[in-house]
Amino acid sequence: MKEMLIITGPQGSGNHVFSKVLALHSNVYGWKELLDEYWIAHDREPFSKCWNTPNLLNDIDWTSNYYVTSISCPYAKEGVVTIPKYKEFINMLQQLGISVKVGIIGRDQNVIKYQQERIRDRYSYPDFESELNYLMTLNPVFISQELLYLYKDKYLQSLSKQLDFPIAYNDSRVFEILKQDANEKYFQSVSLKELDKTVRKVSGLKEKQ
Repeated sequence: MKEMLIITGPQGSGNHVFSKVLALHSNVYGWKELLDEYWIAHDREPFSKCWNTPNLLNDIDWTSNYYVTSISCPYAKEGVVTIPKYKEFINMLQQLGISVKVGIIGRDQNVIKYQQERIRDRYSYPDFESELNYLMTLNPVFISQELLYLYKDKYLQSLSKQLDFPIAYNDSRVFEILKQDANEKYFQSVSLKELDKTVRKVSGLKEKQ
């Protein structure tokens, strides 16, 4: 049976980076164009128009066995904040005989808030949260952007087993895609706190001067 992996999450949670790594496998029909450019607007994602008009799934070339699409919730459609038509999209896939798997992307909650307010001027996580009850009925696998950057190919190898979906975790381009951590710009060093000093003392480390 043909399979569609849907990757979704709050706006800014990692759709682009996961679209890249999941498109690397030669047997997967995904956002291959994104592999040649650092960033492309989401309206060029292969299934982007289908999220607003699920009937367009009838026009997709279904000759592959594995497909992946990603969508944030909400997403911007011609400047309008839009909620993906999850039920209609998935129902149409099932009518076409496509098996559906769902991966829900997560990212540090503070980073998500900062990113959404910086880019969209609005904290939109509640829009995605309102869709979670339906998505949970699909037995999703929760996916971490932090774990992806930390463990890289090892995390993708584990994720491939969890999803039972082909992921090219041993492709050298994985490390190129992940060389710049998207969270780095949100963090800075902090001075040693009292609890830190206690932990260092208990650990047998000398106190920093």
